Parts: sequence; structure tokens; C-alpha cells
Amino acid sequence: MKAGFAALLAATALAAACASVTAGDAGRTNPPPAAVSAALKAIAGEVSEANQRAYVEKMVSFGTRSTISDATSNTRGIGAARRWVETEFRGMASACSGCLEIVTPSDTVTGARYPQPTLVVDVVAIQRGTTDPNRVIIIQGHLDSRNSANENVTDDAPGANDDASGVAAVMESARILSKRKFPATIVYAALSGEEQGLSGGRILAAYAKAQGWQVEAVLNNDIVGNSKSINGRVDDKTVRVFSEGIRATETTQMAAARRSNGGELDSPSRNLSRYMATLAEQHFDDFRVRMIYRMDRYGRGGDQTPMQEAGFPAVRVTEGAENWNHQHQNIRTENGVFFGDTIEYVDFAYLARVTRLNAITLASLASAPRPPLEVKVQGALSVDTTVSWTAGAGPAPAKYVVWWRDTTSPVWQHSQEVAGDQGSVIIKDVVLDDHFYGVQAVSADGYASPIQFAGLLGAFFPPPAAAN
Repeated sequence: MKAGFAALLAATALAAACASVTAGDAGRTNPPPAAVSAALKAIAGEVSEANQRAYVEKMVSFGTRSTISDATSNTRGIGAARRWVETEFRGMASACSGCLEIVTPSDTVTGARYPQPTLVVDVVAIQRGTTDPNRVIIIQGHLDSRNSANENVTDDAPGANDDASGVAAVMESARILSKRKFPATIVYAALSGEEQGLSGGRILAAYAKAQGWQVEAVLNNDIVGNSKSINGRVDDKTVRVFSEGIRATETTQMAAARRSNGGELDSPSRNLSRYMATLAEQHFDDFRVRMIYRMDRYGRGGDQTPMQEAGFPAVRVTEGAENWNHQHQNIRTENGVFFGDTIEYVDFAYLARVTRLNAITLASLASAPRPPLEVKVQGALSVDTTVSWTAGAGPAPAKYVVWWRDTTSPVWQHSQEVAGDQGSVIIKDVVLDDHFYGVQAVSADGYASPIQFAGLLGAFFPPPAAAN
């Protein structure tokens, strides 16, 4: 732990109720082995600004990518855009000897933002895991765009930042990671229908359930390419990660436990955001995660929401400084102010940084063991606390790390290692009542899972017998 970091943790503990945890406050887990650091550094080093610029330029070239735009043209509209993404994924699959399976989940959708029933199609590349293929990590962005009026499909809607930037992060991650093999499955998804009510996210969530995917994490990248705020402030050193505190699928049993024992800040989505923050701190010198303790920005939403509603741990990854003049706007100039989501306002150096974080997060998650199936704590009326857990499916971890923190701290503070063949540990002189507890699994080569909070409400993979 860096000198002075304990003092920083103490200061942040005083502000634990605040919605945002700023860069540098993420807490530092045990440093990863040198081989892990080297492998993740190599992945980050392969991210290409030039590739991402080419991806965004191509998406912008389709004029509009509105979900309700032309689906048959080969040069304009959503159909041309999604067929291009599919072609790119197939090229990546060919380059890795067929390691990617390409699927196009779809549904005909009606609703207030659809003038008529519309076929909404997602483009998805699946990289099967080697030893735990039923465990799935998803990265997604939405391919569709819009301008000031949702129903306007005549004027251009370039959507360079919202959300060609997110799809570029997905595609570049796929290009890099498809060259490698991982124990878990990684899914790369370009969604449609986000601007019409998160239709594409719902379609992918339904597809995941139908396929029996055991989804450990969803990284929803939406608006990740701008570094200059509407007020001129530049932030190219942080990215915001939004996460739900109380999981959308909370049962009455979970709610009762939460009211009694706490856990409002410890859904698996929240601990996924802490995981990303730790990776950034461990592997980047000048790029940090700002954890935002809410589902999304005020009055706005994204495709992480249907994933959370399906019970999947999911976060929204969004740039640190937004410029609303370049979102959901017809291209125009008024009173000397330019409006429109054009490529000139994408900072590709910043987008590459966000993509590096996504890529190493995917690689780390897919390389680590599953978190425990369930974590329990005991120790009422005792000066010691017993933490126990059930091993998850898939390859057994080499060890577990038990974590605890003050109840007012937003980050994990203290840890104790336990052999992988054990399922419990007594933490001496740590009073149960005064702390929160969690457990992570670590592979033989040093990849660590997210920390899982004790109780059903913190489980990444809730036990099948969990009661309502």
C-alpha cells in the first residue's frame, strides 16, 4: 500500500454516502504477479488509435444509424452498419482460425419510439472459453444513433461518440483478445435499438438466458470518446463507471438481510466497478476510474439496465466529461455554437485509454476463477469473525482472499489469504458487527476474481436454491 494511502482511505470513509468515489480512492488489492502485469500490459499496448479512428469513420459514413432507418441499403442506415460490423467480426474470426462464433439475435419490436413494428438486430461475436465456457463476460456498445428528433431518419445522425465510440471499444477489444485464449467465454456485442428504449440490450439479455449463459459481468460502453466538457474542462485522465447499489433482482429474502445487515453498496455490479478501479490503479500510471454510485446519470439510461434486470452484474462505462451539444442533436450552428455528434469531437487518444481498461478487465475476469458461490459470516457476541464460502463451479482456485472493511468505507481495506482447498477462516480480533466482508478467488497464475460481498445480495452467481 502506498504511503499516505491509509490516510486517504480514512478521508474517503467520511464521505462514504457520497455518490461519486474519485480517482485514486479505489483501494489497492494485493499487487498481481509480474507475469499477470506483463500479460495485461501487452494487451493494453496493442490498442490502436488508428484502428479505432477507422472504425468510427466507417460508422459515421453510413449517415444515420437510427434503428428505424433504412435496413436494406448497402451504404446508408442501420442495416448497412450492422452488416459491416458482422463482416469485421467474421474477418477477426478468420484471423483466429474460427475462434469467434457470430450470431445476430433479433426481435420485432413495437413501442412509442417505433413508428411501425421494426426488426431490431444485435451483432454478437462469441469467443468460447477453454475450461469454463458457461461463464460469460460481455462487452457491449450500441450501434444505433439519433439526432434531435427520434423519428427523423432523413437528416444525418453521425453518432460518432454516442455510440460509435463504444462500438469501437468493443471491436478493438475483440481484435486483440481473439488472438488469445481464456478459461471463460468473452462476448463482444454491437447492439441496436438503444435510442428506442434499450431494445437491443433486452434482446441480448433474453438471448443470454435462452442460451443458459452464466453471466459474471457486463461492461456497457456508452459515450466513451470525448474528453472536453461543455464548459471547456478537459478530463482525459478518468472514466466514470456507474453501478447499481441494490440489485434489480433483489428478492424479499435479500431485502430483509440488507435491512438488517447492510449491503446497499455491495451488489455484484458495485464490486465489479471496484474491480475495474483496482485494475486501473494497478496497471496505468495516469488513468483512473471514477466510481459513480448510481445506475446511470440523472434522467438517462443505457443498455446495462436490461442486463441488471435479467440478474446479470453490469456497469455503465462513460467518459469523465460530457458535452451535451454533441449528443442527440441535429447538425447545425446556432449563435456561433456548433451542435452535432461528429467525429471532430472524438478524442481518439482518450478512447484508446478507455479501451485499454476494458480490454484488461475482460482478460483479467476471463482468466480468473469464478467468485465463490455464496459467502457467509458468523461471530455474533464474539471478538472473532468466521467467514465461510462455497466454491463456485469451474476450475478450482489456488487460493482465496478474504476481505473486510469498515462499514463507512467505500473500498476494501484489509485482507487475509486462505488456501484454495479451504472453505472458511476465522479472522481473529475482528468484530463481526463493525465490518463488511467479502471473498475473492485467485488462480494459480495470479488472476483474481472480483470480491464478492457476503450474503445472497452480493452473489455474482446466486445459488439455484435462493428463496424469493
